[in-house]
Amino acid sequence: MKFKNFLKGAVIAGTLCAAGAGTAIAQAANCEATEFGSEAGELYLKAETELLQNKNPQAALQAMNQLRNKELNCYEQGAVLRLGAAIKIQADDYAGAARDLETAINQGYISGKDAVNTYYQIFQIYLSQNDLNKALEYSQKWVNAGGSPDRDAMWQLAVVNQKLERNQEALKWAERVFERDGSNADRQVYDFLIYLYDETGQRAKKAALLEQLLAKNPSERKLWDAISGDYFAADQDRKAFEVQKAMYLGGILTKEDELMRIVNFYNRFNAPYQAAQVLEKEMNAGRISKTYDRMELLANLYQVAREFDKAIPVIEEAARMNNSGAMYERLGRSYAELQEWAKAEDALLKALNAGGVEDRGLAWVLIGQSRYERGDRAGAREAFSNANNRGGRGWLDFMRSEEQTEAALVRFEAQSRVQELQNEEKRCREIEVLGSENLPEGCSTVDERLKEAQEAVAALGSS
Repeated sequence: MKFKNFLKGAVIAGTLCAAGAGTAIAQAANCEATEFGSEAGELYLKAETELLQNKNPQAALQAMNQLRNKELNCYEQGAVLRLGAAIKIQADDYAGAARDLETAINQGYISGKDAVNTYYQIFQIYLSQNDLNKALEYSQKWVNAGGSPDRDAMWQLAVVNQKLERNQEALKWAERVFERDGSNADRQVYDFLIYLYDETGQRAKKAALLEQLLAKNPSERKLWDAISGDYFAADQDRKAFEVQKAMYLGGILTKEDELMRIVNFYNRFNAPYQAAQVLEKEMNAGRISKTYDRMELLANLYQVAREFDKAIPVIEEAARMNNSGAMYERLGRSYAELQEWAKAEDALLKALNAGGVEDRGLAWVLIGQSRYERGDRAGAREAFSNANNRGGRGWLDFMRSEEQTEAALVRFEAQSRVQELQNEEKRCREIEVLGSENLPEGCSTVDERLKEAQEAVAALGSS
């Protein structure tokens, strides 16, 4: 109703102005007439009175139709078209009103500033009837004729162009609205611009606008998602991760799949320790379910990060969850990394007993190593033999070589001892000719000591 009153008022005002400026109308239409004839003037006045004073558009229309049936001069025709448009607006005949105004302009009865205003009125009429193509046509005529859109008209131009899929033109007007609104721009304007930037592929401008909006609404989830989604679409996964991380740290992400996305992001970008911390924290908080698979992932993350002391309690709990041989094997390896050999052997034996160990030979090699490190050489040889693989055989060869080297060293030391005592015996014999009282104290026992050393060498030879 407000729109009708506004439009009717604008058209009537134009009509009255035109009626009071006959010379201008005549000149515009190349018309020599400058006033109404008596009969035509009487009918025009009646129509005008019925419309403006009696608020009776039907009676006004009847008078106008009588007037149209008369032979009118050019001046009268222009006035009739303008008043007829006002009557039709009041009678809700918007299409008829637009036709009358168009005819008045086309025949030259409306010109100059009045033409600019009339183009705008026709634009509004077609817009009210959702005839967007005609509305766009007359909006362009209005602007081209010198019309100066205010903020609301700019918004109308942006919306009409967007609805007709003229997004670049819509964007031009929407940006002007945004510039006019400044810091007071409401959410509708932001959302419309974001849509247009998206449609026209202007991602940089869209991102900047989203960030402005986010600064005003830091807790609004869909803004974060939009920024992150744009980075994903542009294959800028690292930036998308930074946005997701900020969402997590800000408490926006709460669902299990969202939290697991953060874990996987950290892992993907070579931060396994941070991934493990998030996963363990959220499992302890109950926001990520503590399943065997999740525990296995947590153990993997700590192990990749070489945080074996943190991995061990996780692996132990996971192993107990389903008596997993594979998990006990991993536990044994972790203890071996920490050189806790007794615990390593215990875990590896549990792994072998539970089953599910992919490489039993490797498990036996680690058991053999744990025994070797604790001085149980017999047990180590047994384990390396059970391994029955290249690693086990390598260890057995190493132990044999080690033992052979040790035996050779013992023999060498024993033989060196014999040689040393033989030299001592020889010196004692040489000194003895000078008298027994001059012999060193050791000469009295050298023969006994030499015999013992020779027997030791002989014993090594027979062993």
